[in-house]
Amino acid sequence: MAKHLETITLGGGCFWCIEAVYEQVEGVVSVESGYCNGHVKKPSYEQVCTGETGHAEVVRVTFDPARIGLHQLLEIFFVVHDPTTPNRQGNDIGTQYRSGIYYESAEHERIASDVLSEVAQSGAYQAPIVTELAPLANYSRAEDYHQHYFAQHPEQGYCSFVVAPKVEKFRKTFSRHVRQGG
Repeated sequence: MAKHLETITLGGGCFWCIEAVYEQVEGVVSVESGYCNGHVKKPSYEQVCTGETGHAEVVRVTFDPARIGLHQLLEIFFVVHDPTTPNRQGNDIGTQYRSGIYYESAEHERIASDVLSEVAQSGAYQAPIVTELAPLANYSRAEDYHQHYFAQHPEQGYCSFVVAPKVEKFRKTFSRHVRQGG
C-alpha cells in the first residue's frame, strides 16, 4: 500500500539553509531546492540572482503527514528564518530571498494561514510578519549543484557560518523532530 505524501514549498532566504534543516526532519521524505512564483519559465540561478525574474529561492518539502504535520513543519520554518525582513535574510538581499509559503491545496492554505496568524499574535517577533502566502506557480528545480548543498559542502564558508547555525538551532529547538541517525 502506497503512503499518502504531501508537498509544501517554502522560501526562507537562501535555499541551502532551509534545505539543510528539512533534510534532517523526521517524516520528511525529500527536499528539493528550486525557484517559484516568478515570470520566467525555468530560470537559471544567475537569472534569479538578478532579482528580475520575480522568483523566490525555495525548497519543496515532501512529507508523510502520518509522521509529521504541516503545522509542525511551519513551526520549524518560523524558527529557522526571520519572517520579518522583506526580501532579506541576513546578508542575502533581494526579492529572491523573500519569506514565503507556497501551497498547492486549500487545506494547506488554511493551515498556513492559521500558523501565520499564530506567529503574528505570539509576540515572538518585534516587527510585523511579512511572509508571503500564495499558491505555488511556475516552479522549477534548481541546478544539480544546489541540491543537498550543505550535506556535500559542510566546510564551505557560507555553510559553516550561515547554514550550520540554523541547522543547530533546529536540532536544539525541535529535538523531537530530528530524524534518527540524522
